[in-house]
Amino acid sequence: MPRMLDVSDEVRAEIGDEEAARLLAGESAPGSYDCTSCRTPGDPEQERTSTVLFVGDETAVLAFAHATCLPSQVVQVTEEQLQGAVRAIGGGPEPESARVTPEQAVLGVTSGLVLIAGELHPALVVEPTAPVARPGSPGAGDDFLPLLIEQGFMPLTELAAVPPVLHGWSVLLAAGQLHAVLQPNPAGGRPVAWWQAHQPLQVTDGWRAAANKHQQVLMFAAPVGSIGRQPREDLLRDALDKAAANGKLVAAALPLAGI
Repeated sequence: MPRMLDVSDEVRAEIGDEEAARLLAGESAPGSYDCTSCRTPGDPEQERTSTVLFVGDETAVLAFAHATCLPSQVVQVTEEQLQGAVRAIGGGPEPESARVTPEQAVLGVTSGLVLIAGELHPALVVEPTAPVARPGSPGAGDDFLPLLIEQGFMPLTELAAVPPVLHGWSVLLAAGQLHAVLQPNPAGGRPVAWWQAHQPLQVTDGWRAAANKHQQVLMFAAPVGSIGRQPREDLLRDALDKAAANGKLVAAALPLAGI
């Protein structure tokens, strides 16, 4: 039976024509796999399957995903992040921790499900632990929301509708865990990490299922002190509503691994 395997030109350029031919012939592709996005089983002989190449600073890892979850693509990650993905694929423990933006501001990132217009949506809530000054600015002001608005995030006064899709940005969900929020590369080429998990963040089965259903994640961002670490999703929603009413919330819908 022919294998329904997709090897994109980008992946082929990285692994070479010979290895691509071996994959398509079934010589080096698995008979079955766990999807690197949704972590449910897949079979390249029964359903369309994407090859996803994670490229670090020194090494690369080839993974497989349902074509309905991710297209065949090359994803640039840090070496540390790549090793974390390898451990996650192997089932090793991954503690939750997070940081970093290109400006080195420390961000708190919380995942949760948010109810909008009667439907649950996967969401990430981003809040810095300190004011974020504009790069190169000598002042001590907080420019976190203006910087995001300049990137295309929309100010919200209430959570009444799903925010518009911000094209060029994306959320990288791999090995069933959250790895990064990617933004367009100012120099062109592959997207770069705006935020990346120091080690992959665990998400609930419900959150992952909603992300795969909608193929996008809602990202909400608020300045320091606006949201806090809420232990329950209903309390998180209350904090989001309050931040929006106070004019301290921006949001966008980000595609899954929209590379």
